[in-house]
Amino acid sequence: KSGLDPGGAWHAWGMACLKAGNLSSAREKFNRCLKPPMDLNQLNHGSRLVQDVIQYLESTVKPILIADDDYFTTLRELEATLRTRSLSLEMMCEGKIQHNSYYQECLFYLHSYGTNLAIISFYMRHDCMREALLHLLNKESPAEVFIEGIFIPSYESGKLHMLENLLETIDPGLESWGVYLIAACKYLQRKNYYHILYELQQFMKDHVRAAMTCIRFFTHGAKSYTELGGKQTWLLKIKDHLKVYLQEVSRSSGRKKMAFTFRKKMSATDVSRHISTVDLQMEVTKFLHRCESSGNSQVTGSSLPTLFGNNNMKMDVACKVMLEGKNIEEGFGIAFRVLQDFQLEATEVYSKVAKQLVKQQKYSEIRQLLKCVNESGVAAKNDGDNIILNCLNEFRNIPAEDLDNLIQDMDSDENKIQAYVMCNKLRSAYLVSVRQEKTRAVQLVQHVRQLAENSGDDVVKAICAQWL
Repeated sequence: KSGLDPGGAWHAWGMACLKAGNLSSAREKFNRCLKPPMDLNQLNHGSRLVQDVIQYLESTVKPILIADDDYFTTLRELEATLRTRSLSLEMMCEGKIQHNSYYQECLFYLHSYGTNLAIISFYMRHDCMREALLHLLNKESPAEVFIEGIFIPSYESGKLHMLENLLETIDPGLESWGVYLIAACKYLQRKNYYHILYELQQFMKDHVRAAMTCIRFFTHGAKSYTELGGKQTWLLKIKDHLKVYLQEVSRSSGRKKMAFTFRKKMSATDVSRHISTVDLQMEVTKFLHRCESSGNSQVTGSSLPTLFGNNNMKMDVACKVMLEGKNIEEGFGIAFRVLQDFQLEATEVYSKVAKQLVKQQKYSEIRQLLKCVNESGVAAKNDGDNIILNCLNEFRNIPAEDLDNLIQDMDSDENKIQAYVMCNKLRSAYLVSVRQEKTRAVQLVQHVRQLAENSGDDVVKAICAQWL
């Protein structure tokens, strides 16, 4: 008469029937106020009303099998019920729990009015992981339901191995679980749970991704190559994963293609290249570890470069190897292989090293660098000259004798003239200019005279004018 929503009254009446043990009447009352969710895959446990019913049933399940819904327990039995956790593990393990009428009531309400997550969480609470997984598969629930309902509870309660065993038992190839396993990996990566991620990737036999996780273990947080020296076992694990992957690829190529839909694929060529990178990184690590231990290390950067980074980082590795040995020659071989393997811009790297040597005032080492570059067999004609020209931006810091020695080491007279001009040594520029073929010499001397006039160097201006 008053137009109020009767749902609350039906719910209270249903709860009263439940408490009285009258299960069939409770179903009838709840049918008038409970509604199934619009989306069974929503990430919650359904309406508060359904949750209240389940909560009550779980807390008061009777330890005896009930034949008659109208059966009323005595006070003593009721007390015993409240003291006993009805859905006990012992009953579960023997498989008797399914015969418990209150357990069946929970499932009735969950299947009628609950979400897939609520059903799965119920199974998980009562150690029915297999049922939870089968429900997930049968309903083709999205990955989020797997993460929330099964995966997080499993690793939080230390049951990840049990979960892995069940996944394998239900589908030995794991293909049905692919989308769920990849989602679990992404979740763990977002959370920075890399140790659990690595364990899961090994279970999935996803060797390429497992190798990538090992790279992270090797590089992450290291501040020096001494630290990396202690983490070299991760490099061996990367190689192991990649070799196993290569074996699997070669085995499967002989017969029908294996449907590894969720495992990361990579061409055999790329895998072999990555194995070479790991080998080279091991050499770099041993070399730089030795340099740091002997106290030769002088160059420190904000981040520690490794060969697993981008090209700029690889170039930093090549520079670091050359600069941290006892001399340039000691590290040049490894650095040269880094430049060749990754097809890096060699002249740019050599120029960076040369500039660093100027800062360290190791001018004889620059000449050593030029010797190594020329003897490498792949240097272009002007590479050595360009390295010196790039250094000369710092010429004010270079003592006159060392500066002259560097310029004298240049191959091309044109480059020597350019170098002398850069360093304001116009008299020396004039002396090299007049040795050139006459037409070119005239052009060069005119250029030097103009520079002398601009800079107010009357002596060189007069010499040039007289020669012309």
